[in-house]
Amino acid sequence: MKLFFRLFLALLVSTSSVYAWSLFSSSGEERYPGMGGDFTLQSAEGEISLKDLRGKVVLMYFGYTSCPDVCPTSLGALSTALKQLDSKEMQQIQPLFISVDPERDNGDKLQEYSRYFHPKMIGATSNLDYLQALASRYGAYFRKVEVENSSMGYAVDHSSTIFVVGKNGKLMDMIQHSDSPKRILEHIRMTLENRH
Repeated sequence: MKLFFRLFLALLVSTSSVYAWSLFSSSGEERYPGMGGDFTLQSAEGEISLKDLRGKVVLMYFGYTSCPDVCPTSLGALSTALKQLDSKEMQQIQPLFISVDPERDNGDKLQEYSRYFHPKMIGATSNLDYLQALASRYGAYFRKVEVENSSMGYAVDHSSTIFVVGKNGKLMDMIQHSDSPKRILEHIRMTLENRH
């Protein structure tokens, strides 16, 4: 009986949160007013702007290719979730990896790294000042950290969040680093079902 009650309670909480998200996101109000916005970055194939991706759900992640563990873990979970989407769903998705280490991450390196996780993922970057402003607008952060006795010379401490931008270019959701591929998939599908 206790097990049944726990399962029922978990289902109720889960259903309520999805319903509340649906009500809020379909109301026409912005979920994160004042956050997000358009930007233009440089990729191996030239400039890419958020406004060029209108009509698609953009999954943005700030990181860097030399990241030892956080980026591979997060992008691996995202990749696993993306593989669960059908072709119609995937047509509406654009994964975007934004490097916060332009000193080491050039276009070709970024492209190779991004496509390792998903063939559709675009890797892009810009200069540090632009990236700092962009990260701040989305509620992300990063900072260079000197590493002694390392051939890398420095690491980049950064937040680990997947930012979900709706088809209208507005920030719709934030998926945390600790979320499982299953939970990431749920977030993606909720955004796809939303009309904004």
